[in-house]
Amino acid sequence: MTVSLDHTIVLAHDKQRSAQFLTALLDLPDPIPADPFLAVPLGNGVTLDFADPPVEVQPQHYAFRVSTEQFDVIYGRIVAQGLEHWADPHQSRPGTFNRNHGGRGVYFHDPAGHHLEVLTRPDDAAGVVSES
Repeated sequence: MTVSLDHTIVLAHDKQRSAQFLTALLDLPDPIPADPFLAVPLGNGVTLDFADPPVEVQPQHYAFRVSTEQFDVIYGRIVAQGLEHWADPHQSRPGTFNRNHGGRGVYFHDPAGHHLEVLTRPDDAAGVVSES
């Protein structure tokens, strides 16, 4: 059997707000209550289980690969909502997206401060993000 990710816990000061932010932006199914979590199912069988933490939330990075058509819709929502966004993870290219690896990608924050990325093509095999 191959190893695959089943779920991960996403800590958020307001799990309802953060889970609904993600589902609305990415057009995902509504969060599923799974006490004490709110589970957001992704297309590959993985769930993001949102939880209210007993500690200070440390920002994490979550990247979502989407089709070019989905990217157009999602980026339109980012712009329409006036969300601050960047073409790069260092936040040096604000208000736009990148065209890395022949695709497109954008970085922004969720309500809990996590660093989210939406991209149409994966980074190269070495994990190095180009800034083209």
